Parts: sequence; structure tokens; C-alpha cells
Amino acid sequence: MAIQSVASDSGRLLTIQIQGRFDFSCLQAFRHSYEAVDVKPERYIVDMKECDYLDSSALGMLLALRDYAGGDDANISLQNCTNDVRKILLITKLDELFDVAS
Repeated sequence: MAIQSVASDSGRLLTIQIQGRFDFSCLQAFRHSYEAVDVKPERYIVDMKECDYLDSSALGMLLALRDYAGGDDANISLQNCTNDVRKILLITKLDELFDVAS
């Protein structure tokens, strides 16, 4: 499991990269990836290209990010989702709360 975040030069965009399993063991690292940024971004990208597994706690972490980023006004895109990850997002209807891109 590895979580890294990279802010754009302007600080308006934060990209969070998830590698490996996205589960409860990632809680502190995931929270730190967006709370430790100096400027609160306007837009977030969660890059799941290398995420091979997520569980219900990961879904809760995504919802916590959404709350932190502004709730209904949050601009969060889940990108590069595998078919399995996309299926979970569809089943849980989180695709209605997040922009889910292939």
C-alpha cells in the first residue's frame, strides 16, 4: 500500500495516487495526503490506476475526502479505475457522488 499526493504549482489541484490495497490500513496515510497540503485545493483527482483492491473502509475514506473538500460542492474525480473498482463504485452508487473516469 502506498499513497502519495502531488499538488499542482498553483495549489488548485491535488492528485492523490493509490497503489495496491486501499483498505483500513491506509486511513492515516490517505487522510494525511489531503490534510497536510498548505493550500486547500479547488479540485481533487484520486488516481486509482495501481489500486487493485478496495473495501468498505476505503469507500468511507472517499466520503470523508468529499466532506473535507466541500460536500455537495466538492470537485473530486476518481480516475483510472479498474473494472473491479468501477463495479464496486457502481454497486454502492458512489458514482453518483464522484466523477468516475476510466
